[in-house]
Amino acid sequence: MTPKKQIKSTRPLLSLVALAVACFAVLPQMQAALPPEIPGNPDGCYPAFTTAEGCNALALLGGGIGNSAFGWYSLFLAGNASFNTGVGAGALALTTTGADSNTAVGTAAMLLNTTGNLNTAVGTNALVFNDNGGFNNAVGAFALYNNIDGESNNAFGYSALFQIFPPAITLPLGMSRSSIMT
Repeated sequence: MTPKKQIKSTRPLLSLVALAVACFAVLPQMQAALPPEIPGNPDGCYPAFTTAEGCNALALLGGGIGNSAFGWYSLFLAGNASFNTGVGAGALALTTTGADSNTAVGTAAMLLNTTGNLNTAVGTNALVFNDNGGFNNAVGAFALYNNIDGESNNAFGYSALFQIFPPAITLPLGMSRSSIMT
C-alpha cells in the first residue's frame, strides 16, 4: 500500500474519532429543559405531608394535609380535604373540603366525589358518581358506578352494584352491569 493510499484510508476514521470527541466534550453542558407549563422542579415534595405528580395534580389544594395525587388532574380541587390518595388520571378530581380519608386508584375512580368520606375505589370508573356517600368499598371497573349517597356498601367485581336504588348496605360479589339493587 502506498503512503498516499494509507493516508486516505485513515482520514475517515480520524474524522469520526474527532467528531465523537467533540460530542462528548459538550455532553455535560446539554441538559433537558422542563416544558414551560411545569414551573420549577416537579420533585413531588410539597408542604403539609403532601405529594403530587402529574398535570394539575393537587392544583387547588388549600389547607388540606397528608394528600397524595399521582396522575392528570388527580385530586384537582382538593381544597381543605385531608388524607386522600388519588392514583390515575382524574382520580378524586372533584374532591373538596370535608372529603377526608378517601383512596382512589384507577382512571376516573371517584371522579365526582365532593364530600364523601372514608371510601375506597379501585378500578376504572369505580365509585365515579359518588357525591357524599361514605364508608364504601368498590373494587373492579365500574363497581358502585352510580352510587351517589349510599353508605357502607361493598362491591367487588366488574360493574358490581352498578346502580343502587334506594341507598342500602350491601355486599355483592361480581354482579354484572345489568344488575340493579332495589
